[in-house]
Order: sequence, then structure tokens, then C-alpha cells
Amino acid sequence: MRVTYDAVANMAYIHLVDRIDPGEAVQQVVAGDGTTAVLDFDARGRLLGVELFDAGSRLHPDLLDAAERIG
Repeated sequence: MRVTYDAVANMAYIHLVDRIDPGEAVQQVVAGDGTTAVLDFDARGRLLGVELFDAGSRLHPDLLDAAERIG
């Protein structure tokens, strides 16, 4: 598992697989109230990762500290 965090956008992505190829995430499912998270699934219905909105307030500070910074 790998976590990336964009502090400017306050968005995180939790990668559940080592690599997601372009076009591999074929289904996105909104979780929560529409501004919480988007779940990315492959063609076989396997969860690849989770895009998390407002990550600074939703993730534990230790996880954010360890996240790879992007953006």
C-alpha cells in the first residue's frame, strides 16, 4: 500500500496495488456524500485504490506524515 498526498488540493490517493496502468481503473464509485471518496475498480471488480477528498481532516496525521507528497 502506498499513499500520495497533494496538500494544495488536500487530496490523497491510497494505492492498494503497486501500479495502476492508464485505463486500468474502469469503474469509479462515489462513496459517502459525494465529497468523501472515489473507489477505483478494475475490469474484474477488484479495488485498485481510493481517492480521498479533504484528506487532511480524514486521515490520521501519522499516515499523512508518511505519505508521498505530490503537487
